[in-house]
Amino acid sequence: MSKKILLLTALYLLMPIVAHAEEAPAVINSGDTAWILISTALVMLMTPGLALFYAGMVRGKNVLGTLMQSFIMLLLISVQWVLWGYSFAFAPDMLGGIAGGFAFLGLQGVGIEANGTIPHLLFMLFQGTFAIITVALITGAFAERMKFSALLIFAILWTTIVYDPLCHWVWGGGWLGTMGALDFAGGTVVHISSGISALVVCIVIGKRKGYPKEHTPPHNLPMTLLGTALLWFGWFGFNGGSALAADGIAVVAMVATNTAAAAAGLTWMFIEWAHRGKPTVLGAASGAVAGLVGITPGAGFVGPVSAIIIGFGAGALCYLSVSYLKPKLGYDDTLDVFGIHGIGGIWGALSTGLFASIGAKGAFFGNPGQMIPQITGVVATIVLAVVATYIILKVVNGLVGLRVSEEHEVMGLDISEHGEAGYTA
Repeated sequence: MSKKILLLTALYLLMPIVAHAEEAPAVINSGDTAWILISTALVMLMTPGLALFYAGMVRGKNVLGTLMQSFIMLLLISVQWVLWGYSFAFAPDMLGGIAGGFAFLGLQGVGIEANGTIPHLLFMLFQGTFAIITVALITGAFAERMKFSALLIFAILWTTIVYDPLCHWVWGGGWLGTMGALDFAGGTVVHISSGISALVVCIVIGKRKGYPKEHTPPHNLPMTLLGTALLWFGWFGFNGGSALAADGIAVVAMVATNTAAAAAGLTWMFIEWAHRGKPTVLGAASGAVAGLVGITPGAGFVGPVSAIIIGFGAGALCYLSVSYLKPKLGYDDTLDVFGIHGIGGIWGALSTGLFASIGAKGAFFGNPGQMIPQITGVVATIVLAVVATYIILKVVNGLVGLRVSEEHEVMGLDISEHGEAGYTA
């Protein structure tokens, strides 16, 4: 009898503890917070890295204009994200999975309370760095010919109408995420959206004067290679940080990121070597970026061998797009944004549905049905990007005009748009 009383007493004492554990609110973890603080800084660094990557590939008379097109996004989208962008992406649903609502306008209700295991305000800032670089990626498609005033209006409208809702679709509780689409760090949200939009922009704005007859080699490849290194470095935060914790999935994502970038860089280099007779610095750098793009949606879902296969596919497909598809169709995508981010992003989203084996299963690991949400996500992103980007461009053209004059294009955007010269010697 005494044993039963002791047992019942022990169970009674434990019951409040169990109930408390079940109802305990989210608690901020210092290790996770430290990792996302670092990851946020790494992703922020990617935009200056992109600026260098792009600026080295244009002509010297456009180096400052190209740097500015990326750098200005740090200023512009940082403010947009605080005022309304974050709310449209991550506030509770407003339109049945299409967009977030107004609950977080001006970051009202967003403070240092826990969002998962990190402060809500830190989650907001981390996500903001993604919004910044996504619209910056598009600028490579129209380098050397868009008005700076047009760029500012385009960037605000595009981020608000394309990026923010798409982010909600996938990561903010919207319909694609609910359907089960896998996008670990931005294959659809970042790369397909920017790559497809870039194709629309370069077609609408038209070719550069003299293209393709006039030869326009990169003016500073060391700058481009430095930009590649900074992008690769920042991508560890981009993909690894998307685990939102300092855990094993972050490690999986970082290993996959490094492995796919290396595999794609080698693939592009060897194909180019066989095709053109020389392995170029620009080719190796472009291939590495293609691999980083390709692995982004699956980084936390795939193992190292799958990452090599995904990297190989990204390097090969992006090289073929840049070397064959672009000349055949005749569009002037100045810095190959569509060829690398559009094609690489599509391949990455689809290959995630094939090779996912960690935390989710893809077609090659017993779940062929995963391809349905992956394909749906790709198609939906393309449709949104094409339609919305085209409408935005027409609006911007009606307001201020999209393109600089022929005289200013010949002069170069550094002088005509900014009144400065990148090189004075």
